[in-house]
Amino acid sequence: MTTRHLVVGCGVAGMTAAQNIRKLDQSAEITVLTDEPYPYYSRIRLIDFLSGQLKPESLFLKKEAWYADNRIKLLTNTAATKVDAAARTVSTSAGATLSYDRLLLATGGVPFVPPLPGSDLKGVFALRTMEDGIKIVEYAKNHKRIVVVGGGLLGLEAANNLLKGGADATVVEMFPRLLPRQMDKEGAETLKAHMERTGMKFILGVKPKMFQGGESVNAVVLEDGRRVECDMALVSAGVRPNAALAAKLGLKIEKGVLVDDGMRTEIENVFAAGDLIQHKTVFYGIWSASEKQGEVAGINMAGGAAVYGGTPMSNTLKVAGVSLFSAGEVDAEGKYESVVQRTESEYKKIVISGGVVIGAILYSDVRLRLKMTDAIASKKDVSGVMDKLRSWNTDW
Repeated sequence: MTTRHLVVGCGVAGMTAAQNIRKLDQSAEITVLTDEPYPYYSRIRLIDFLSGQLKPESLFLKKEAWYADNRIKLLTNTAATKVDAAARTVSTSAGATLSYDRLLLATGGVPFVPPLPGSDLKGVFALRTMEDGIKIVEYAKNHKRIVVVGGGLLGLEAANNLLKGGADATVVEMFPRLLPRQMDKEGAETLKAHMERTGMKFILGVKPKMFQGGESVNAVVLEDGRRVECDMALVSAGVRPNAALAAKLGLKIEKGVLVDDGMRTEIENVFAAGDLIQHKTVFYGIWSASEKQGEVAGINMAGGAAVYGGTPMSNTLKVAGVSLFSAGEVDAEGKYESVVQRTESEYKKIVISGGVVIGAILYSDVRLRLKMTDAIASKKDVSGVMDKLRSWNTDW
């Protein structure tokens, strides 16, 4: 008997699940719904899109023929509006009712926009979808003074790419340092100095109070009274689960929809993965975690027995063209022993507790990233090689 699999969401979690279902079950019926007009694309590269130098199709991750070859039915511009778990059906915005044997909710996340006065003004944007990116690029062609609210990874990369597109970019961050989750004070200072040399401006340690303007935004007013004039604003203040459909279904939601190690929800034959979910106590919100969760979900939907054991909270990425690796405990408060090396353009730090490596930051020179990842994951005891660590001898 053919098993009907229905996947709601065409991001990395949903499409990885679909691929793994097909690998294990050649006869399965696989349908993927997306409320967007585009097929599977790289949300990571949406940030690069803001430079105005890329076409939407350059972000597509699968050619059109791939869907036919793998017998995956993709329904674009089709939102799932309701799930009837008893009848095992999903109602869609197109007026259809689709039946399933196993359902995966992979609706992803949505940008968190603080409820500030003026956030609905023309020219205030958040970036989640290709459509968002297209609107931002188009608006930025004639609105060059841009304030980016948020000095995290996405905020900095957004500002950097808008700068490449000819904008004058100012980043407002409520923490006193950039990348508060990935960097300590010294590392953030090194990063800030580099980005200032590219022309970026920063206002740190103060929250935005409101967006100001008539029909369109013309300033961001800060809580300390300062007024930062702008032609447009981009809010990059984190991601929240897109959990409206899951809430209608009655699923348990904390930081995200609760799942077990097999990506199962508490409702039989309903799975969930990606930025929608919380595994144990963790909401990840990163591509690598969503990809692995999608793999586990797909295998188990096809009758396998895969287990998700978590994803290391590490990042290897480019910030304004410079490589950054950050993993584990970065020890911004200086509670632990650490080994640090800093120059004008580089920053390296290894954090140690009880002789064990618990975190690392590598900015610019990231050649030790695999060694650091392994050391953190294996709780490597380095108490006997501290002299080598202090001289950054990699033979340990």
